[in-house]
Amino acid sequence: MKQELASKLLRSGEITRRDFAAKTASSLLGVGLLGQSMTSKSFAAFEHSSKLKQVATAKNVIYLYMSGGQTHLDTWDPKPGTETGGPTKAIKTSADGVQLAENLPLTAQQMHHGTVIRSLTSTQGAHEQGNYMMHTSYELRGTIRHPGMGAWLNVFQGGGNSTLPNYVYIGNDSRHPGAGFFPAAQAPLFVNNPEAGLKNVKIQPGLTEEKFNARLKLADELDADFRSTFKHRNVKAYADMYDDAIAMMRSEDLKAFDLTEEDGELRAAYGREAFGQGCLLARRLVERGVRFVEVSLGGWDTHNANFVRAPELCETLDKGLSTLISDLHNRGLLQDTLVVLTTEFGRTPDINQNAGRDHYPKAFSAAMWGGGVKGGYVHGQTDKEGREVVADKMKIEDMNATIAYALGLPLDQVIYSPSKRPFTIADKGQPVTGIFA
Repeated sequence: MKQELASKLLRSGEITRRDFAAKTASSLLGVGLLGQSMTSKSFAAFEHSSKLKQVATAKNVIYLYMSGGQTHLDTWDPKPGTETGGPTKAIKTSADGVQLAENLPLTAQQMHHGTVIRSLTSTQGAHEQGNYMMHTSYELRGTIRHPGMGAWLNVFQGGGNSTLPNYVYIGNDSRHPGAGFFPAAQAPLFVNNPEAGLKNVKIQPGLTEEKFNARLKLADELDADFRSTFKHRNVKAYADMYDDAIAMMRSEDLKAFDLTEEDGELRAAYGREAFGQGCLLARRLVERGVRFVEVSLGGWDTHNANFVRAPELCETLDKGLSTLISDLHNRGLLQDTLVVLTTEFGRTPDINQNAGRDHYPKAFSAAMWGGGVKGGYVHGQTDKEGREVVADKMKIEDMNATIAYALGLPLDQVIYSPSKRPFTIADKGQPVTGIFA
């Protein structure tokens, strides 16, 4: 039976870990697969120890990704009174001398906690390629998949909670690079609906604790023989995931995924849309030691009706983001949590015939709060029409190097992919240390 099971689960000499886990968990334990794996155990081989010894300014990251290409001119870098600025006005913020677009009035009151970056530039002007580079620092290629920042964090530092996944993605964008060339153990746990909690984390109806434990014992016996017969890293990775899944099922920390425990007024303040509730879930997760949580908000591809759609999206963003920052601050979590907001590229300064803005990687914006960054600070500058970066240009690789720097990750550490190719966290990016207090 054991050999038969093994032969069905091997693919050209390698096991597909997710397939193995799904089949075995379902057949032996009576539980479904929790999603992507949750172990922080790493296979990576390092060329040398890092020479950079920066001191981390943040323990956690909440990464807010504006999918589709957020317009910088109608959010973080308004140009009122210019032809390219359109009808969007600028408003004062809680930080002296810092203005934002009128579409973000609530976030404007939290800018004394954060830094606006107005000098991002990218070489990628298509969605998939831009998304991939922003998440990985590398160009999209057919021969290799690069890891996202949360996977790098898993490899170098591991988790902050022994039972919860260290890397969580809240959203439904299938283009996420996940673990890249790392084992699936480093991939995020995907949560499509933040209000639905985790599926398949309870013992199936009719399965008693006694029967469940008996299945665990049988699974362990089968697994031990399988591991001794097929000594492959993916087999071990499955075993690690299996143990973590069982621990998670029995952990009180699962309550982190239950938003009904939160006060109704606070939930309303975040906004009842998926993004706002995702931000609330992100706060609950970092509060319990989860190190990297990404929340996505799509719809920013405003080729048409930009001045209708952008304000609508900003309303959702504004509620979730501003409440997240104030909530983290009130709980004493903001100093240890770096909140990052970014996107794959900006939108054209020129307004097209459909009252929209098209793709524009040449100049766009991002923002950061907490995690050691300066409050009320602006890094970089575009010209008066928002077309060109004229001061302190920041490449995508530099942006990611800055995040890694804040986490204390070894930027110069070389790690080898399974194909024996050397890589570093942010390619050749350099951290912009001037944004830190």
